[in-house]
Amino acid sequence: MQSCTAVVERCPHTGLYVGYVPGFPGAHSQGETLEELNDNLKEVIAMILDDGAPAMAGEFVGTQVVVVA
Repeated sequence: MQSCTAVVERCPHTGLYVGYVPGFPGAHSQGETLEELNDNLKEVIAMILDDGAPAMAGEFVGTQVVVVA
């Protein structure tokens, strides 16, 4: 079993949740609910891994709050 960290945003125009796994080429999807997005991401990641583990383009470190005056 493998776990990935996905970045999730909500599109203000469509209301859809959009998610992607940083550094994991092709690992992105969308859904009307967070549960649907999670299911869609699982499916996409499983398909990518079926073709062999991709070379990761980077490693997710975290988020930062940036204050601009």
